[in-house]
Amino acid sequence: MSEEFEKNDRGDLFSKPVRAGKRTYFFDVKSTRGNDYYLTITESKKRFGNDGKFTYEKHKIFLYKEDFEKFIEGLNEAIQHIKENAPVTDSIDSGETTSSTDINFEDLGN
Repeated sequence: MSEEFEKNDRGDLFSKPVRAGKRTYFFDVKSTRGNDYYLTITESKKRFGNDGKFTYEKHKIFLYKEDFEKFIEGLNEAIQHIKENAPVTDSIDSGETTSSTDINFEDLGN
């Protein structure tokens, strides 16, 4: 089953879940009663309560098509700033490191 799927009930037109470590992001295309499309972006995190049961903590933003270009522009600028300025650290969630090591490929055979 594909992670992308179309929905046709109550204004839900398309959904794309993206699993990223402990979080899942949902990109959902919806329509208004006037058939105008918009995007909701939901961050969902699994949390354990004091009773040992888990719940999902969700944060949602609504993005309307007249704001798409400015949103993308701002998001790209913020991501570029992080890529250029963030300190190099190990990634805890994925178990992968974001740091790099200079390797001389001629030395690998020695």
